[in-house]
Amino acid sequence: MNGFQIVIEGSWGHFKKPETNNNPLSHDFITKTALIGLIGAVLGIERASMKSLFPQLSEDLLYGVQLLNPVKKISWAFTSRTAINPTAAGTPKSFEFLKTPRFLVSIVLNDERSLSLFEGFKDSVKAENAIFTPVLGLHNCPANLKFESEGIFSIMETGCFETKGFVIAGKHKPKNFLPDFRVGFDRIPTYQTADFWNLPEKYENVVYPDYPNSIIVEGSYYEYISLNRIEQWCLI
Repeated sequence: MNGFQIVIEGSWGHFKKPETNNNPLSHDFITKTALIGLIGAVLGIERASMKSLFPQLSEDLLYGVQLLNPVKKISWAFTSRTAINPTAAGTPKSFEFLKTPRFLVSIVLNDERSLSLFEGFKDSVKAENAIFTPVLGLHNCPANLKFESEGIFSIMETGCFETKGFVIAGKHKPKNFLPDFRVGFDRIPTYQTADFWNLPEKYENVVYPDYPNSIIVEGSYYEYISLNRIEQWCLI
């Protein structure tokens, strides 16, 4: 399968957990659904047109994330307003933000149906072009994108492998969860409908090593082969 890697970073990020509306908490890293929204922004796709592309890209792309900075969260209170009525009264909320988030993201084409979107996004990141400003979850959290590499992801294999990215809890058996570094847990959305609804049954429980560590697990994985490296990744 064709794939490429990009670095996504910014000063702040917030990937809202939907069950925390009053004082929103953030996922620990960029989710698949947030990545699809970022792809739409870079390509200049309007919200109405993205409705059908969210379920399509949820199926046609696979992704994996590796931390390039430790997870740091800070609460910040401000009043969130809509663009339609920005002067309306509002009540301040305390939002949880990621501080200096930085991720290495693998993006893999799983179905030729989305080839033009896949290639268009790759070419745009290479050229450092974006129609709309890409963001890390919220519009006051702009994202910087840097092309890292491109290569081939092998067919899924099963065995013992080492990775710096996330793995799926319950599907990957840990071999070296050592006490000298932090292992994080999160439950992330992987599929969004045309109504912008994250399907509950499509969430995945993931485990990841905090930067700069790796973990060794047993289970299914993909091997990424590029000019510079060979790596093992869990993709969803």
